[in-house]
Amino acid sequence: MAQGKYSRVDGKKSSCSTATIVVVFGVCLIGVWMFMSTSIAPGQNQDLPAQHSKTESKAKVSTNPSPLFEDNSGDLPEDTMKDEVNQETTQGTTEKTSNEEEPSKMEAENTNDEEPTSRNEESNTGDDSSSSQIDKSKSEDDLNSDTNETLKSDSEVDKQEKKPETDKKTESFPAADQSEILNESRTENGAFSTQAAESASEKESRQPDVLKNQDGYEWKTCNVTTGPDFIPCLDNIGALRKIRTTLHYEHRERHCPVESPTCLVPLPQGYKTPIRWPRSRDQIWYNNVPRTKLAEVKGHQNWVKVTGEYLSFPGGGTQFKNGALHYIDHIKKSLPDIKWGKRTRVILDVGCGVASFGGYLFERDVITMSFAPKDEHEAQVQFALERGIPAISAVMGTQRLPFPSKIFDAIHCARCRVPWHIEGGKLLLELNRLLRPGGYFIWSATPVYQNNTEDAEIWKAMSKLTKAMCWELVVIYSDKLNQVGAAIYKKPTSNECYENRQQNDPPICETNDDPDAIWNVELEACMHKAPVDESIRGTKWPKTWPQRLESPPYWLKSTESGVYGKPAPEDFTADYEHWKRVVSKSYLNGLGIDWSSIRNIMDMRSIYGGFAAALKDLNVWVMNVVPLDSPDTLPIIYERGLFGIYHNWCESFSTYPRSYDLLHADHLFSDLKKRCKLASVIAEVDRILRPEGKLIVRDNVETIAEIENMAKSLHWNVRMSYNKDNEGLLCVEKTLWRPIEVETLAYAIQ
Repeated sequence: MAQGKYSRVDGKKSSCSTATIVVVFGVCLIGVWMFMSTSIAPGQNQDLPAQHSKTESKAKVSTNPSPLFEDNSGDLPEDTMKDEVNQETTQGTTEKTSNEEEPSKMEAENTNDEEPTSRNEESNTGDDSSSSQIDKSKSEDDLNSDTNETLKSDSEVDKQEKKPETDKKTESFPAADQSEILNESRTENGAFSTQAAESASEKESRQPDVLKNQDGYEWKTCNVTTGPDFIPCLDNIGALRKIRTTLHYEHRERHCPVESPTCLVPLPQGYKTPIRWPRSRDQIWYNNVPRTKLAEVKGHQNWVKVTGEYLSFPGGGTQFKNGALHYIDHIKKSLPDIKWGKRTRVILDVGCGVASFGGYLFERDVITMSFAPKDEHEAQVQFALERGIPAISAVMGTQRLPFPSKIFDAIHCARCRVPWHIEGGKLLLELNRLLRPGGYFIWSATPVYQNNTEDAEIWKAMSKLTKAMCWELVVIYSDKLNQVGAAIYKKPTSNECYENRQQNDPPICETNDDPDAIWNVELEACMHKAPVDESIRGTKWPKTWPQRLESPPYWLKSTESGVYGKPAPEDFTADYEHWKRVVSKSYLNGLGIDWSSIRNIMDMRSIYGGFAAALKDLNVWVMNVVPLDSPDTLPIIYERGLFGIYHNWCESFSTYPRSYDLLHADHLFSDLKKRCKLASVIAEVDRILRPEGKLIVRDNVETIAEIENMAKSLHWNVRMSYNKDNEGLLCVEKTLWRPIEVETLAYAIQ
């Protein structure tokens, strides 16, 4: 295999130019001596292939696609970074001057467009004239000095939390003769449908929208009522004014603007680099989420307290004010069969508050999809994400939740104030859709242990409803320490009870009602039958954790094709092996990322969850997003003990700004730009990503070039840009930069 050609931009001039044909031998020796004496490898500031070369490469790919699962160690060759590089040192004035002299030399040197290029930059790549690296230097349009100062100087807490890896000056890459970028752009649906096809009421796909003036991006700061906390699809005040009723929480559901915004959300005053996990579970910076209402209202229940420049979280909740761990262990004591971290691995927490329940379940090897509406309990989901706990803003209203059927091992509700018993039990029946046959519903609420008139009536109605749903009341327990109680129900694994009911109420859903269709599908007060064919998903419980992570689900058939064309079980295994190689050989060592600073991760286009599975041994969690028009593989992700969500990336995600430390996009943007404005998608990436957060993009060369240009226009640091055989890898780091000019979004102004 021919090795690619790699280069780095480190602010140093090359000592010998390729344009110089005849050189005195002694001069070259001096040049070589100068080359060897520097601690940073010189290189070309080589841009990605020109447009005509991209066209040629695209033609080659369409006729001779590269193998899907290469037997390789990772992406990046050893040559790329075998020289010593201090990742924490900013380039000085001399280096900057050298960079300005470099382009003419690059033109002479860059003569082979088909050879791969690589660039690992810790100095500025935000624009051509100034550095925008966080903590090191300022661009001329930088934030106010107060905000910059908070990130420029490390607090004692941050200094203590930093791991030794951050001081490493060398990083190793896999051998060049084993490197290859996997071309995963040619995916097929195989045996899988798509969420878009499954959801009968999904809106029509947007028409292709061609971006004009791709190279000239003019960013502005969003002027909106919610300021630094802007969520476009939840803060669309113009749409909310048109809602006729809020009886079913319609005002808390998604109402996306016709065109997604391309402006950038401002930062809170005094924003600081978030405290690292696990300390962040108990303490975050006040300035990052400057909200005190929950501390005032729920302080006595130990939700959150204000302590100087911090917000602290004692681990309490309405039902477990004396600590979540006691509450979690009491559930296990009352129901040993729940087997936290073995049988029960993935759960849903409804009305999660600040998600302390999910935050402490990590200690029991359980991951929790927590959600709550954006309501009067301000910033509860934002608190959770800042703490490093998975959460989304969502509500049980008029539409199905964005998850497939039969995927949660257990569902939990602690004083979530959802009226389960009304309107034929429509909302509880939605949980029934999501719960695995044999899974548990844990209901910790006042009707279970209080006898006032209202609670007694609710308990009577719930008892009647759950019996009609064939849920078995397994146990009612009393927690004397917290002075609360809970009822735990079990969903049936067969249809025997359904068939023996005297009344068909709640009714069984029509046979044409697809339980896995969710996008814009309205709730129905009906139940789906339990699957009976042993080859169908839902008839067997997954293997115990962690065995289920590596095993193809039993219902993946060898007679059906997987996403990449192999028999489905082989496809699953090959995908997992691929991501283990890429993560271990490339991502963990080759991108200069301090993984001890990474906690919240999103895989923006997940297939089998292989990327998330490869990160199992790190202290991170991964939100696996399956786009609507991608193969519907989300049930596989849950089956292996991971979690995720469906989403349409032409709209904003239901999360607060600055939610994630790292975003991973594998062949996503090349598809998205056919359907929506790439600038609005990148603005959404900027909104979701924290300052100092990383974006890793794998895509074709043309798309990589577009994303890199956008990143530079955003004053982001380009840490690595590499391409070979029309496939590219890009790693960029968000900075503090915000535009001075503002854009007022009329629909988001109160």
